[in-house]
Amino acid sequence: MTTHYMDEAEYCERIAIIDHGSIVAEGTPDQLKGMVGGDVVTAGTADDAAAVAELSERLQVEAKRTEQGLLIEVPDGAAFVPRMIQALSVRVNTVTIRRPSLDDVFLKLTGRAIRDDEAGAMDNLRAMAQMWRGGRR
Repeated sequence: MTTHYMDEAEYCERIAIIDHGSIVAEGTPDQLKGMVGGDVVTAGTADDAAAVAELSERLQVEAKRTEQGLLIEVPDGAAFVPRMIQALSVRVNTVTIRRPSLDDVFLKLTGRAIRDDEAGAMDNLRAMAQMWRGGRR
């Protein structure tokens, strides 16, 4: 199976992540998600650029700017969030903590997110068919 939809890939026994024609990682979904490690914290701030610099300087944490806000990988999200809020001089508007996804793995390995416009015609047809069936598999 070939797909750009990581939620479909979750059901595979083994996955290969390909970037620009080269396999950059392969394994089970859990093995690949283990490459991210810990929790993924997404935060929206009043000034994301300033927050990235402050997190690096004050907490020695790398934050990536994404469409969803700042993406931060930490071992323990629940322990990190209070420290992050105290360390930042900018207002924190939103925070979520979650376990890593295959999308996070792709972002970590390639430096970019998978976009719907990169999906092939067959992937788009599959998604449309799934919507018509009401999301059933």
